[in-house]
Amino acid sequence: SAGDRLAVDGVSPELAFNEAGYLFLATEAGRATLQSNHRMQRRESADVMLLSPAEINTRFPWLRHTDLAAASLGLSGEGWIDAHALMHGLRRKAMALGAAVRQGHVVDVVVAQGRVSGVVLQDGTQVDCGWLINAAGTGATALAQRAGLALPVQSRKRCVYHFTSPAQLPKCPLVIDPTGLYFRPEGRGFLCGIAPPADEDPECHDFELPARDFEERLWPLLAQRVPAFEAARLHSAWAGHYDLNVLDHNLILGPHPALPNLLFANGFSGHGVQHAPAVGRALSELVTWGAFRSLDLSALGWRRVLENQPLLELNVV
Repeated sequence: SAGDRLAVDGVSPELAFNEAGYLFLATEAGRATLQSNHRMQRRESADVMLLSPAEINTRFPWLRHTDLAAASLGLSGEGWIDAHALMHGLRRKAMALGAAVRQGHVVDVVVAQGRVSGVVLQDGTQVDCGWLINAAGTGATALAQRAGLALPVQSRKRCVYHFTSPAQLPKCPLVIDPTGLYFRPEGRGFLCGIAPPADEDPECHDFELPARDFEERLWPLLAQRVPAFEAARLHSAWAGHYDLNVLDHNLILGPHPALPNLLFANGFSGHGVQHAPAVGRALSELVTWGAFRSLDLSALGWRRVLENQPLLELNVV
C-alpha cells in the first residue's frame, strides 16, 4: 500500500483513503459525452459503470434524478484521500532516502550555453545544478520567466465550503453535478465547491472568500440536487489556488526544447494530488535515463504548447 511504501522507521502516514467513488451526473445535453468517456474508461479497464435514471434512484434515493439522463459511477480504486498527509508522507520519505530540503526564494536562473547551471536565492547564494525542475505551483510562471521562457500558467482562486446537514446520504460518493457543483462527505458533514464562470475567474493571488457565495450560489444548487440539503449550516470555508494551464487545463510535463535540462511539472489545474505521484516518477525517469519508462507521457510535453494544439479533457471538476 501507499502507506507502507512511505513508511519511515516503521511509521506510515495516515492517508485516510475513502473508496466511495466519483459519481458524474449528466442531463440529456451531456449524455453523449458521458457515454464517450465511459467507453474510453472501459477500454482502459477502469472499474466504472453507467447508470440510468432509474438505477440512479435505486442506488441513491436521496438524490433528485428527474432531470438526469445518465450517470457514471466509479466502483473501486476511486475516491479521496488526505492530500496534506500524502504530501508530508512523500516529503518525509524523500528526506529519509537522502533528499536535502532547503527553503529559499529563487530570484534568478543562471543560463549558460543553452543549459541551466544553477539558481540564485534571495540571500545571494547560488545553488548549482545539473537539472532544474520547475514544480513551483502558482509561482512557476515567474520562475520560468527568470529563465527567459513563457509558461501559460496562471493562479486562479478556488473556494471550498464545509457544511453540516441532518440529511442522511448513505453510500454517498463524490458527486459532480451538471452545473459544475461538487460535494462529498467529510467527517460528520460535507465539503462542496464550484468553479466560477469564466468571465468571473481572473488571475488571482488573494485568499478572500466571495461574500455570500455559499448562500447565494452553492446552497440553492445543493438543495436542488439533494432536497434534504434545504437544511444546511455552513461551518467553515477557505480559498486556495489552482495553477491553471490556460491553454487546455492539463499538465505541462518535461523539458523545454530551448533548455533541455530544465524540466517542468506545472499547470496541474486542480489535478495535483491525482497526478503528483506518477509525475514524480516520470521526472525521476527523465533525470535518470533521459526518457519516460513507466508511462509515455510525451503527450503532456511542451510540443502541444508551442504548436498551440490543446490537449482537451471533458468533464473536469
